[in-house]
This record gives sequence, C-alpha cells and structure tokens, in this order.
Amino acid sequence: MNVSGKQRIQDELAFVLHSYPFRETSLILDVFSRRHGRLPIMARGARRPRSALRGVLLNFQPLQLGWFGKGEVRTLHNAEWQGGQPYLQGTALMCGFYLNELLLNLLARDDPHEQLFDYYRATLHRLAHEIDHAATLRCFEKHMLQELGYALALEREAGNGKAIQAELCYRYAVERGALRDDGDTQTGLPVQGKTLLDMAADDYADPLTAQQSKQLMRMLLNHHLGGKILHTRELIKDLQKL
Repeated sequence: MNVSGKQRIQDELAFVLHSYPFRETSLILDVFSRRHGRLPIMARGARRPRSALRGVLLNFQPLQLGWFGKGEVRTLHNAEWQGGQPYLQGTALMCGFYLNELLLNLLARDDPHEQLFDYYRATLHRLAHEIDHAATLRCFEKHMLQELGYALALEREAGNGKAIQAELCYRYAVERGALRDDGDTQTGLPVQGKTLLDMAADDYADPLTAQQSKQLMRMLLNHHLGGKILHTRELIKDLQKL
C-alpha cells in the first residue's frame, strides 16, 4: 500500500463527478469513489491528443481507478472503463448532471459512503432505462439525505410519534418533521399524509404526490445547501417541470 512514501490505491470503483483543465495538458478530476468517498485527482497528460485517458475519464461511466499521494490532490496512475452503463442522453443526461451537482455540494471530501455510491450507480441505470425521471430523482434525493444523516420522518408525526394518516393534512417543518395541520400554525410546507406515506414507499405515481414531493425535497435541499444555487436544477426546471 505504501510505495516510495506515498499511499497507493489500486482497483477502486469510481465515477467522475466533474473535471476541469489543469495547466496545458492535464485534468483535475473530482471523483466519487466507493471506499474513499469524494476526492480530487490530477490526471497528468489526460488532455493530450493521443492520451489513452481521453475516452475513459467520462461522466456517468463506471471506472476502476488507481492513484497515489497523501496531499489534498492525489495523482492518477491508471484508469479502466468498466462498462455496463448506457450513455445518458437528453433529459436523462441533464438529470445525471443534477445528481453530480448535488454530490459535489453535499458530500464532504474523503468521507466514504459505500451505500450511497451503490445507489448512485443504480440511479444512473434507472435514468438510462426508465421514463419517469422525476420519480428517479426524488428517490435519489431522499436516499442521499438519509445516507448523509438527514433522514426524512415520513411515517410518524413530529413530537408525539403518532402514525401519519393518509387522509389528514400536515405541514412539514425543516429540522422537525410532519406537524398535523390544525389550521392555526403556519410553520412548514403543506403536504398531504398520503404524500408522506407514498414517499416513504418510494411511490410517486400519484400526480399530487409527485407535485408535493418535489416541493418538499426542494425545501429540504435548499436548507442543507445553505443557499447554494444548483444550476442544473434551474436548467431542468426550464426544460421540463420535474
């Protein structure tokens, strides 16, 4: 594991979340790896016309990476495409960039989340094969927040722990959960009990559930993003109302 005083990682499953040019011929990659979390890696010479890496270091494609170094930015020493993931196109591609922007803004560096990595990979597969992209995004948002320690309370009322009832109206408050709407409180976002139960079951077939879950997830994500604007979400909103 230690070569010439530098930590060397071999055969790590990863996805490229973002990349940008570095100097004349290199790239800095922001990758999401399964066992090491999100981290920056420098790919030397990756922008050279004849570099073997040019067709490998792509977004949304499963890779097997190796790198070395203990500093903030590691150095790539090999990359292999693993295959099995169709290329995203159209709206699915924009949704993929949205997922990446969420992870870039909410994942701390060097903080492994193996289950979230696996769910991200499965979500990319869903985007490539399924039509209801909005439902796919809601599922990912919910599971991502849960993995990061911000799980939604969708089946019990805040405070008293009573079971959510589908026929009742609630107001969902950030940091608290679902409060029964008694007509007096203005705290939180209005939401139907059925919507909360549908979200708990990852069922977004009901049009009202689809609408209210989008509003609820947007409120919660905005809170955890601390005011950061997700540019891909704004673009998707303009293209299609997801």
